[in-house]
This record gives sequence, structure tokens and C-alpha cells, in this order.
Amino acid sequence: MKMEQFTEGLSLKRSVDSGTADQRRAVQEIIEDVKKNGDTALKRYTKKFDGVLLESLRVSEEELEKAASDLTKDQWQVIQEAADNICSFHEKQLRNSWMTTDETGTMLGQKITPLDAVGVYVPGGTAAYPSSVLMNVMPAKAAGVKRIVMVSPPGKDGSLNPAVLAAAKIAGVTEIYKAGGAQAVAALAYGTESIQKVDKIVGPGNIFVALAKREVFGDVAIDMIAGPSEIAVLADETANPKEVAADLLSQAEHDPRACAVLITTSPKLGTETAAEVEKQLNSLPRRDIAAASIRDYGRIVICGTMEQAIGAVNELAPEHLEIITENALENMARIRHAGAIFIGRYSSEPIGDYFAGPNHVLPTNGTARFSSPLNVDDFQKKSSIIMYSETKFNQHAEKIASFARMEGLEAHARAVEARRL
Repeated sequence: MKMEQFTEGLSLKRSVDSGTADQRRAVQEIIEDVKKNGDTALKRYTKKFDGVLLESLRVSEEELEKAASDLTKDQWQVIQEAADNICSFHEKQLRNSWMTTDETGTMLGQKITPLDAVGVYVPGGTAAYPSSVLMNVMPAKAAGVKRIVMVSPPGKDGSLNPAVLAAAKIAGVTEIYKAGGAQAVAALAYGTESIQKVDKIVGPGNIFVALAKREVFGDVAIDMIAGPSEIAVLADETANPKEVAADLLSQAEHDPRACAVLITTSPKLGTETAAEVEKQLNSLPRRDIAAASIRDYGRIVICGTMEQAIGAVNELAPEHLEIITENALENMARIRHAGAIFIGRYSSEPIGDYFAGPNHVLPTNGTARFSSPLNVDDFQKKSSIIMYSETKFNQHAEKIASFARMEGLEAHARAVEARRL
């Protein structure tokens, strides 16, 4: 890993992959085709891209039951327990509608309403991510969304991964369809004969899924366009280099463009961690991916003081931040920008990926400066409530009309004055 002294302007930002002109054009054509031809287009693209001709797009109850039986009791139990943890965490985020009434009887407030329908995209192919199902579905369930639709590309045998289906069943997904890529995003956004449109689309995918989400945004809501994974470890001489190296590699194995950074006040820890990373790389099944990430986007930053190290973290605004230092809670209080913060030796980042409860859908590429993890608020909307009393109206009518005329909006002013006695 590259080792360097801290300098101002430290950044995790990588160029955003906005696709090639050919990719963008292909996505636009697919979306228009699905809008026009519905299920026929979906099945045609599933044959073309996934190598299977489907009679029915929807996953049957029998397929769900078979998936459940394909899992061991221990596998089912661990998914169930993770779902319970995620549900418990997100239920604490729930907000309530509220109203205030003053002495004149004027009532102001806010009404919280869950979205009617949400679409969840789950990657398929060689990947199997039941954790992605749980993290995207459980906050929607906690928010009160009644209709949750999952789409995922099928294998060549026409089936979806049993663990993914089991997670969907446990999480409470209401409909599951065998469809992937830009065509599945289009189906969720605009509807087909089999799939009714949704209000919001969430979940990760490849470049074609990301481009499709960009295209349909505005007709439906989306969660985010996430970049490659990131981890920063803030550590001092108390940290174990073997454990720090393992945590850095836990993100490096995701993607050649994943970013893994150690920020430390200990040059000794930096040197030993770099050696451990090279040692551990040799035995990783995804060695080539992790090695490319470490080579191109891995670094060890040596800081003179903890204050400087914390400043470096805040400049990076990482997706994941581990704090392995003395006085870790005090240092955490000084962190302003991070998607998820893991405190102490026993809070390794994968604990958050799978089991602890907080969401693992996090802002990347420096957007933790202004964005939050996926949460219950993402699946609810807020309506303002205004009920003015006659007394309050008469107190304020002249001021409101004056404000309207200050903006040159005479009809606004007259709408108020028409009610004055």
C-alpha cells in the first residue's frame, strides 16, 4: 500500500462512471421498448441477457417454499435474526404525524404517509446478496409501505438464488419478479401487464441499472447512484495491524475501484499494516480484485496528531469509518462526515454489512458530507397541514397581501382580501 504523510485536500473522490454514449443510448432504447411492449420486451431481454426464456415473470409461492427448503436450518435462522435486528433498528427511526393548535384555534402540523409502492432491485448472476434484500426492504416495511416489489435477474435455469428468495420471504416482500437490468428498472418505473408501477426504486446494480435509475428519476424516486465501496480506518498505536489489514481488505475485495485507507498517528502501525495487507492478499479468493483496489486506491496516511487525523477523516467523508483508538467515543464525537461509524476493535465493518441492524446502503464518493444512510424517512413523505382560524386570518391578512404585492403577485393578494370582512 502507498504510505504518505497527511496533506490538505485528501479525497476519496473518483470520477463518476456515467457510462459510455453507447451504454446510455442502449438504456434509453430498452426503457422505451419496455414502456411500449411491456412483458413481451421484458421476456425478450431476459432471453437475450440472462439466457432463459420465461413463461411467467412472477416467482410463485411454490418457488418460495422450495427456496426455503433448500436452505439449512442454520442459514434460515441467521437470515431471520439479521432481519429482526435490522427491523428493530429501523423501527426506532419512525416519526409521527403532529399538530399544534394555538389560542385562536389555528392548527398547523405535519402528516406522515408511507409510500404506496416500492421496487427493490437485487443483483443476480453469480452474485447472491440476501443482505441487500434485508437492508432495502426492512426500512420500507418499518415505514409502513404496503406493496414491496422485488426484481432480480434469473439464472439460466430460470430460478433465483434460494438465499435471496428466503430473505425476501422473511422480510415480507409482496411480489417477486424474474427480471434484471435496465428493463427491470423500466418495468418498475412505468409498469407492464405483470408488474404495476411503483413510486420509488432502491437497490444496487451494474452500470446499466445505474443508468436506468438516472433515466427514470423524476417519473419515480430513486435512492441514490452509489459508487464503489470505501473504508477508512482511524487508528493509533493501540490497533492490531493484522485486524486493520483484514478490515481494509474486506472492502477492497468488492471492486477494483473500491477505496481502503488507513489514517493513523502511528508510523509503526502503518508499516506493519502494509505488510499484513500484502500477506493476507495472497490467500484471498478474490485476490485479483482486492489487489487492484489496494494498488490503485489503497493508501496509508500518517498524521502528526489525532486532531490532524480526525481532520483527514472529515475531509474524506468515507462511506465506512472504523475508529480503533484510545478514547474512541471522544474521537467519534468530533467526526462530522461519515456514512457509518464503527467504534472499537470488535466493531469490524462486516458486522454492519450483515447483522447489527443499521443500514448498509450508505453514501459514497464524498457524499457523506450531505447524505445519510438509507432509512425509514426514505420510504415516507410529509404533508404540511394548515388550518387557519378566522381570528388568525384577520390578524395576518393585510401582511400576507402586502407580501404578495411585494413579489408582484396581485392575484395572490386578492385571494386573501376576498375573504376579509
